[in-house]
Amino acid sequence: MSEHTDVTVTWRGLWDETASVIGDRQHARWMCETASSTDPGEFLAGLHQTPMTRMVSHLDAMVARYQTGEPLQYVLGSWSFRRLDLNVDKRVLIPRPETELVAEVAIGLARAIDDERTVVDLGTGSGAIGLACADELPLDGTTVWLTDASSDALDVARANLAGVGRAARNVRVALGNWFAALPDDLEADVIVSNPPYVAVGSVDLEANVGEWEPKGALFAGADGLNDYRVIVPGAIDYLRPDGWLVLEIGYDQGPAVSALFKQQGYRKIEVRRDFAKLDRIVLAKRPA
Repeated sequence: MSEHTDVTVTWRGLWDETASVIGDRQHARWMCETASSTDPGEFLAGLHQTPMTRMVSHLDAMVARYQTGEPLQYVLGSWSFRRLDLNVDKRVLIPRPETELVAEVAIGLARAIDDERTVVDLGTGSGAIGLACADELPLDGTTVWLTDASSDALDVARANLAGVGRAARNVRVALGNWFAALPDDLEADVIVSNPPYVAVGSVDLEANVGEWEPKGALFAGADGLNDYRVIVPGAIDYLRPDGWLVLEIGYDQGPAVSALFKQQGYRKIEVRRDFAKLDRIVLAKRPA
C-alpha cells in the first residue's frame, strides 16, 4: 500500500484497498480511523477527502504489522474498555470484554459503600480495571490504587490516567509484586485483580496470545493457580472487616479458586459467569 500517495486517492479508496489487503473491512476501517486521527463519525463524513502523506504512511505501517500477525489492538495502539479508550501495546495484556465484567463487580461493591471507599487493582497492567473504577465511582471520597510488578506496565497505566479526567486525582500508582506495592497500613474496601492464571503448557491458550502478549501477565505455574495462592491469603491483611476480594479466573478454575477462599475462611464466596456462560469471577468477603 506504500504506493498510494497520489493526490487523487481518497479515504474511501484507502479503506476499500486496506480491506482487500487484510481481508477484514471492519479492521480496515479502524486502521483508517486511527491513521486519520478521526472518530467514527468524522471518518465517515470525510471519506471523500484526500489523506495527507504522513497518514498514508501510518496506515501502511499498521497494515504491515497486522500482516505479521500482531494483534489488532497493538497495531491500533488503543482499545476500548467500558467508558475508556486505553493505550495498549506489547507491555500489557489486551483488555477483554470478560474483564469488563470483573470491573463491573468491583465498581458495584465499592459504590455500595457510604462516604469514603478505597479500591486496589492488583497487577493493573494497562490500568483497565482500576481506571474504570476511578472513572465510574463518585469523584469525592474515592481512592484507587494501581499496582504492578512491571515498571513497563505502570508506564502504560500512567499514560492512561488522562483518560479519566478529574478522577485521576483519586488514583495512586505503586510498583511492587502484589501486596509489596501497598503501604502496610492500607485498608481496602475492595481488592480486585486479573492475575496471571494460564497453566504453563496449556493447550487452551491461543497461539497468537502466547506469541504477542506479555508472558509474565499470562502464566502462573503448572496449574495456573500460583498467584491466587499469594493473593487470597495476602488480601486478608489489607481488607477492611467487611471488605471484598474480586478475582478474574480461567473458565475451569472456579472450584479450585473457591477452595482457596474456603481454606482461608472467606465468607459469601460466589462464582459468577461471563457472557459465554463460563465461570469467570470469584468474589468473597474477608474472613470475620
